[in-house]
Amino acid sequence: MANTFFPEVKGKLGFGCMRLPLAGTVLGDGEFKRMTDAFMKAGFNYFDTAHGYLVGQSEKALRRCLTSRYPRESFVLTNKLTEDYFRKEEDIRPFFENQLRWCGVEYFDFYLMHAQGSVNFEKFRRCRAYETAFRLKEEGLVRHVGISFHDTPEYLDKILTEYPQIECVQIQLNYLDYDSPAIQSRRVYEVCVKHNKPVMVMEPVKGGTLANLPAEAMALLDPDKSPASYAIRFAAGFDNVFMVLSGMSNLHQMEDNAGFMRSFEPLSPEEREVLDKIIGIYRGMDMIPCTACRYCVEGCPKNILIPDIFACYNQKKIHRSWNQNMYYRNVITLNNGKASDCIRCGKCEHSCPQHLKIRDLLKDAAREFE
Repeated sequence: MANTFFPEVKGKLGFGCMRLPLAGTVLGDGEFKRMTDAFMKAGFNYFDTAHGYLVGQSEKALRRCLTSRYPRESFVLTNKLTEDYFRKEEDIRPFFENQLRWCGVEYFDFYLMHAQGSVNFEKFRRCRAYETAFRLKEEGLVRHVGISFHDTPEYLDKILTEYPQIECVQIQLNYLDYDSPAIQSRRVYEVCVKHNKPVMVMEPVKGGTLANLPAEAMALLDPDKSPASYAIRFAAGFDNVFMVLSGMSNLHQMEDNAGFMRSFEPLSPEEREVLDKIIGIYRGMDMIPCTACRYCVEGCPKNILIPDIFACYNQKKIHRSWNQNMYYRNVITLNNGKASDCIRCGKCEHSCPQHLKIRDLLKDAAREFE
């Protein structure tokens, strides 16, 4: 079904290529090909990547498993300009050309200024990154220019006012963060509506958190519907949302997502009441709202697997099981840094889209596990 905002986009489900299936530390092409084929066969065609996803493996896997196997007009591909990969204006075009080569395409359908907010917008402006992207569009190398965004509603309003040529905005939106005072998804979405910008949603399942609910929450759901279906349908039900990205990592997740999004239906009032009850359960559990994007891991001088530690911490909160202590000791920190190894340099907090106080949270984890 054609999209009302961008007709080339089929359906509202997008394939977020951040959490692709790994065989050890290398991408498993066989599984990714099966997932790609199932996605395309189900009638969807939108793929999203960035050079930092899986340390550059995501783009190259798309070349092997998608772009070399399907006609260019049959899929829609989004890539991003990330601040780590340029220092000055002259760096941007060569990096972009490498991205085209890595992905095996001659143009990108969408090109986004990545993770925009107060910590990096000035660099993008100083290096004329937006102006470069608009020129790439004029040259036919990019079809649409947009941004992905992680900051306050006020800062988004500032960016969209300064660059009205922006065509779309990718935001974090899920039922747990919708009224969160930290993420402010509702107000960020309302700024997009104010500026009449179509929205792509990232983290609808909050890094898998909303697919693995506590037992008390699971008991509230229809047993014939997956937890992820509630989360993704919540995000897809907003009028200005044209795309919901799911970071699927196996064929089962792909088939589940495609099944309920192939004939998308918004949540019923009864289903929304269920989500309100689940939000209440989570608020009573003092969970760490990490989405496992792993931006914090790169560059950590102590090689601390921060998202893994936080996931372990949350699982202990949910299941109240001592198994998590063994997993922390025997898997997560066996060949990597412990929570107590943190030297409080702050690199992780600078890169965290959730604005988490990671240094303090690592102290909490150290008290819990060490």
